[in-house]
Amino acid sequence: MNETNEDQISKIVENLLSLHPLLAKSLTREIRSKTNLNPGSLFVLGVILRHNILSMSEIGCKLSMPKPHVTAHIDKLIAEEMVERTYDPNDRRIINIRLTEKGAAKFKAIKQNITEEMRKKIELLDGDKKNRLLAATLEVRTILTELMIDQQQNITHCKKEL
Repeated sequence: MNETNEDQISKIVENLLSLHPLLAKSLTREIRSKTNLNPGSLFVLGVILRHNILSMSEIGCKLSMPKPHVTAHIDKLIAEEMVERTYDPNDRRIINIRLTEKGAAKFKAIKQNITEEMRKKIELLDGDKKNRLLAATLEVRTILTELMIDQQQNITHCKKEL
């Protein structure tokens, strides 16, 4: 089967766009009922946990999220006492965000719940399907990481590396 480059790209795009809804339906729906945080807020917590302290702009850059969306997530997380704003000691105009102890503990618990729910679902697969899923997820992760690195090299407004 000789597909044209355009056909191949169209199929790749279609497959990638279908991944998120499939993941949401097959693996994460039950998890949403266990937390009042939406996925965007969880992504914000995760990136802050990974980098310890980030400015609002850095969070937006790392998550490819507009600053008003970052602000909305941060405001909600502050109300939940999961993050706190701090001023940059070198430039008081810069507001940094860091996790509170409560935020770190709650995020780790949510991540553990997600992991357990996903494990239960994956354990239902036979050995061959698990092997195929492992290989496929590793390959997709590798390729998307390479794509992200290529894009990051063209972006100069993020200070810290991903």
